[in-house]
Amino acid sequence: MTLERLDETWERMLCVVAHPDDLEFGAAAAVARWTGQGKQIVYCMVTSGEAGIDALHPDESRAVREAEQIESARIVGVDQVEFLGLPDGVLEYGVNLRREIAASVRRHRPDIVLTGNFRDTWGGVNLNQADHIAVGKAVLDAVRDAGNRWIFTEQVESGLEPWGDVRAVWAFGSPQATHAVDTTETFDAGVASLEAHRAYIDGLGWENFDAREFLEGMARSAGQELAVAFAAPFEVFPMGWGE
Repeated sequence: MTLERLDETWERMLCVVAHPDDLEFGAAAAVARWTGQGKQIVYCMVTSGEAGIDALHPDESRAVREAEQIESARIVGVDQVEFLGLPDGVLEYGVNLRREIAASVRRHRPDIVLTGNFRDTWGGVNLNQADHIAVGKAVLDAVRDAGNRWIFTEQVESGLEPWGDVRAVWAFGSPQATHAVDTTETFDAGVASLEAHRAYIDGLGWENFDAREFLEGMARSAGQELAVAFAAPFEVFPMGWGE
């Protein structure tokens, strides 16, 4: 299937993922492209990834991973990173998760919301992780919740106005990707952004992990669909009726 080019006629994006490092495994080069165009992008981490390093107690890991994410975001031009503080590894799809994400959408009032792959697998081979699936599914519902003043009314009563102008949700890395964006010029920034998660990568025991080599696989494949060197693929979910 040929990938279509993403619509880039927007100004504000909110990126909502489960953990620090999630965006860097496929979307950071695209983010660098967009910040370079002057677009406003905010990162929202549902957890702080505190359960992600076996050798570190979660309290210590939380501080390390938040710091790595802030630096990783800076590399691709994002200066605002929000941590919701939900527990890593045990996220569950449901009303509470929708509430937290809807509040973030209402705070930042984006045109586009970006999340990660929430299909059961990565390309039909490796199983996806439970937190990724829960967050991605919750994002779709929370975006609609955010526009309805009669859902999570306590937020509205505290001054957080509804926001129903999200045009679409984009899920990067999905095996059912339909669109892509050229990341040839910003690919190096995406690599550097992933490399900034050094403590996490080392904690996984990936001694010979090559960030560039890892990212090139998906980027080259998507790039062939657009007749460019590198591209980032996304599954697109329009939020308006009839789109």
